[in-house]
Amino acid sequence: MIRILFAILLPPLGVFLQVGIGIQFWINILLTLLGYIPGIIHAVWIILRR
Repeated sequence: MIRILFAILLPPLGVFLQVGIGIQFWINILLTLLGYIPGIIHAVWIILRR
């Protein structure tokens, strides 16, 4: 539950807590820079998938 909260407030942090520094983390940073909402969607998807 705390990871989802982090995913909404700061998407890369939520992904980092779930998978560490990897390709998903860098994809999330890119999506967050391009638009905050895509970063949130990606972060929540990563967290709920695992």
